[in-house]
Amino acid sequence: MDRMVSVAQSEVRWDGAVNAWHIAGSVYRMGRREWLTEVGWRQMYDDGVRTVIDLRTLREQQPRDTDPQVSTEATSRFDIVHCPTEDPDSEEFTELFGPYLKDPAHYADYLRLFPDKLAAVFQAIAMAPAGVVIHCAAGRDRSGIIAVMLQNLAGIDDQEIVRGYQQGMRGINERHRNHPAPHAHDGFLEDDALERMLASRTSSLLEFVGSLDAAAFLAENSLSAEQIAALRAKLSAPAVPVAPKPAARRRRTLRN
Repeated sequence: MDRMVSVAQSEVRWDGAVNAWHIAGSVYRMGRREWLTEVGWRQMYDDGVRTVIDLRTLREQQPRDTDPQVSTEATSRFDIVHCPTEDPDSEEFTELFGPYLKDPAHYADYLRLFPDKLAAVFQAIAMAPAGVVIHCAAGRDRSGIIAVMLQNLAGIDDQEIVRGYQQGMRGINERHRNHPAPHAHDGFLEDDALERMLASRTSSLLEFVGSLDAAAFLAENSLSAEQIAALRAKLSAPAVPVAPKPAARRRRTLRN
């Protein structure tokens, strides 16, 4: 795609959602879905989302005592797809990233290590019948790398890609102001420390984006031309509500 467009990610106000952003078209990103309240789930539905893609590993998908109580009625209208992007038991993963992905300097290695798993996420997005939200735990790096690749696929310019990543970093940092981070070294950063980290990671992100061809990566990893076209259509489609679907809740996991 030759054309470079400017589409700023905008904040999404779903009740309880943490680090929630509209990427483009009918695709959104956020932190763990368990933070959503009953009202938040309904607001997400009203915004046209019908598919929730969970990028976390199974061991991360545990409820917390502080999570709000949500009825099955509120969640049953969504297709929840478990589509983990990584294998935390991979020795090279641990050597390169530690316990989790946390820096765009590692994004290229992440694509190299887990191409099939990442491609499965894009297949799920392409197959989704309406709006989609992707989420990991914090809503920063795993959902961030998917967002970057979607923006690259849509021809969004580099500065807006940087803006989206920085919004994700600032969003989870603000969450950590009043809520402890799961890892001691990933807690709340005061302004000066945050800006230094943003500068370093922005430089790494631009280097990654400069070498990225999302369409070629997807084609090399089993996505058809029709699926890539469907992704681009979803990224340009208006984010509007669609007709209701049956209330039976569906859950599935895409594995590689």
